[in-house]
Amino acid sequence: MSVPLLAGGLAGGVGLFLLGMWLMTDGLKLAAGPALERILARSTGTRLRGLASGVAITALVQSSSAVTVATIGFVNAGLLTLGQALWVLFGTNVGTTMTGWLVAIAGVDFKIEALALPMVGVGMVLHLTGQASRRGALGMTLAGFGVLFLGIDILKDTFTDLGSQMALPEGSGALGVLAHVGVGALLTVLMQSSSAALAVALTAAQGGLLDINDAAAVVIGANIGTTAKALLAALGATPNARRAAAAHVLFNLLTGAVALALLPWLIDAIERMRDLLELEAAPAVTLALFHTVFNVLGVVLMWPLADRLAAFLARRFRTAEEDEATPQYLDRTVLSVPALALDALVREVRRSGEIALRGARRVWGMKPPASPVGLAEQAVVAKLNAAIGAFIADLHRVSMAAESAQRLPEVLRAARYYDAVAELAAELATMPYPDTLGTQALRARILGFQDHAETLLTTETGEADAETREAELLQHYRALKAAVLAAGAGGEYDIHDMELCLRRLSRMRRLAEQALKGAATLRRLNQTAADAVTPGTPHSQPA
Repeated sequence: MSVPLLAGGLAGGVGLFLLGMWLMTDGLKLAAGPALERILARSTGTRLRGLASGVAITALVQSSSAVTVATIGFVNAGLLTLGQALWVLFGTNVGTTMTGWLVAIAGVDFKIEALALPMVGVGMVLHLTGQASRRGALGMTLAGFGVLFLGIDILKDTFTDLGSQMALPEGSGALGVLAHVGVGALLTVLMQSSSAALAVALTAAQGGLLDINDAAAVVIGANIGTTAKALLAALGATPNARRAAAAHVLFNLLTGAVALALLPWLIDAIERMRDLLELEAAPAVTLALFHTVFNVLGVVLMWPLADRLAAFLARRFRTAEEDEATPQYLDRTVLSVPALALDALVREVRRSGEIALRGARRVWGMKPPASPVGLAEQAVVAKLNAAIGAFIADLHRVSMAAESAQRLPEVLRAARYYDAVAELAAELATMPYPDTLGTQALRARILGFQDHAETLLTTETGEADAETREAELLQHYRALKAAVLAAGAGGEYDIHDMELCLRRLSRMRRLAEQALKGAATLRRLNQTAADAVTPGTPHSQPA
């Protein structure tokens, strides 16, 4: 095959693969409903269920790469957590051993790529006939699978001739074994099929071209080569999806390293196992059994290490938003001292409020920003609020004074105010902007209200002061709303622009009000804490 054809096939195959991955992930996000989430939760709820799911699905479709890519897609779409995905991925390695048994015993080579075109066709019919429904989203997912498999098929066809012309190296000792591992990995990457590499190793051993140890090294290399698709699927994916791909790579590397280190003894033990099971004394059968045993051995090795691996990966591929969404003050060790736990909660809520207000200030104004902002802060605040809620639930399980218990609702109230600030800021970030602001006089009034409301995002205020400022803001808003409506009715303001302007002003008013209430609640909490440590000072009662 010529170099231009090789380069074109490579570029087209990779492009289709990534396009299919994108379609599949977006389709899953749109189609994900309670039913799908329940099915995934049931099938991956425990280690054994996740492992069994990976084994069964891979054995059914005869493509560990397809299941691996789909699993990473589920993680990318937020349908599977990293912990759930790990055991599905480990199970795919065990499930793919069925391919070796089929080649060794029956010579069957089922090609899932043959389903690609029907999947694309059926998927697009479903999508076009139900674009606004779950059926259309499922159609997009199905078409994405098909396009993904088409990409794999093109990559495989591109390198089939090249792979079939490659001569297996000859050699002995450690270097010879490593050379055969490299050949197995290279064949898998070039032909985009570990099954094809396994077939090469099994048929070569069966025909006497390779001894059993060298063929086993090729099988190990093929196992390692399957990680290439996981790495490809992780390109441009979410941090959790990249962690899942990294776990798949680490599992295969660890399994391959252990199998190589134990290779002579493992082959000897497998031949004895083959005789005990009364299987045919053929190299292909021995290799299929070897493939199964060392992958199962890998699962056994990972069983006690999985939690540590997940924790290790959780510290990798982190985004700035993930780092910021990690609570800084909520330490479980202070739960035994409710007063300290309450102080930690107030500090975390204050930090959450600062993040929410930062997002609000970034989207403030009537001029469109260079790019949509505010959404990141909303995600961070939502995660912090979830952590705050969980911490409060844990705090309820310990004994605390009545006064401390009365402060908890106030903490939740302040957290909810700032959550509303972040939500409203995200709405402002995605809301259309009016082309004009009416007459010069009306524009001055609109910008004046905008500046008035913005000052409330940075002003420390007490509870009584907050009520006064909120009343002033509402009065200012109502007067401005009446002026904008009058300008629209009198033809001084385009009706469409008027509607957009009023929607934005309404969000600004509500956002400023929530910020005022959040600041007042925090101030009240701090005052209550100060009164609690000052002898003879009456305690403030929460509203």
